[in-house]
Amino acid sequence: MKAMMLNQIVNLVDNPNPLFLTDIPIPSPSADEVLIRITACGVCHTELDEIEGRTPPSKLPMVLGHQVVGQAAEVGEGVDSVKLDQRVGVAWIFSACGACQFCQRGDENLCTHFKATGRDVHGGYAEYIAVPADYVHSIPDNITSQQAAPMLCAGAIGYRSLKLAGIEDGQNLGLTGFGASAHLVIKLVRCEYPDTEIFVFARNPHEREFAVELGAAWAGNTTERAPVKLDSIIDTTPVWKPVVEALENLSPGGRLVINAIRKEDIDKEYLLQLDYPRHLWMEKEIKSVANVTRTDVREFLDLAGKIPIEPTIQEYPLADANQALNELKWGDIRGAKVLRIDR
Repeated sequence: MKAMMLNQIVNLVDNPNPLFLTDIPIPSPSADEVLIRITACGVCHTELDEIEGRTPPSKLPMVLGHQVVGQAAEVGEGVDSVKLDQRVGVAWIFSACGACQFCQRGDENLCTHFKATGRDVHGGYAEYIAVPADYVHSIPDNITSQQAAPMLCAGAIGYRSLKLAGIEDGQNLGLTGFGASAHLVIKLVRCEYPDTEIFVFARNPHEREFAVELGAAWAGNTTERAPVKLDSIIDTTPVWKPVVEALENLSPGGRLVINAIRKEDIDKEYLLQLDYPRHLWMEKEIKSVANVTRTDVREFLDLAGKIPIEPTIQEYPLADANQALNELKWGDIRGAKVLRIDR
């Protein structure tokens, strides 16, 4: 099968083409697995973190990609939850142990033995993937495969972030950064929290314009102050400056939720500007988001199908994965980027 492989950790500044197109064997599913014929795979900033070593693959070479949509091509003999030819998806959570205290209470995203699709096992930048049936998700009929792909991470992690933000209808919500995840969050909030106003912070003026198109009450630069204090802010950026700036926009008792698996060190000096009375005083909170659970993915897909939510996407053939990643790296973003797996 065709696959785009990563064989070494690199900086995209030095090597803008880290993935190479190659042929590898089609995986054979075990008794509890499903072999999926992939039709689409979303491109996520976490792939940049893998390529550049902030959350490196557990082994190399590795097929990246964790927003995978396709059809069940083969079903293991012990599987009855997935039918042959059923359209299904795979998210960042490839598996968890199921037995630890975190798994037992529904927090499998915190499991010590958490395995990530495209980091710990081969992912979706390929024609096929084999996945444990318990971690496969049904795709709503009214959502296309290309639309569903970013929902499996950008949507699900945005949904989890929104839950952790604890926002109530009528409170003010901030979104720092406006890529794939934030553009899905704003669509969800406008439907589920109709009296909540959304304030967006983004460096790129095109992202700010896009946010207003989607219903933001206000959009400004990362360093600007919103016209009102915000009850919660979700940060989806890969760097530190927006975190420090966001804290100044929080109201007393407000919560900042950081939706990023890793932060780059290029602007780490901004943390030295963290000033307790300016940024943290008055019971402000900071909470990180770790991975997703199967429940996050399934609840968001269900909501997306019912509302329905239609992401804005840019499509690329599998062989152009490097182009999509570089555009993501340098901020050329409007919605979500999706690889189309043609045959």
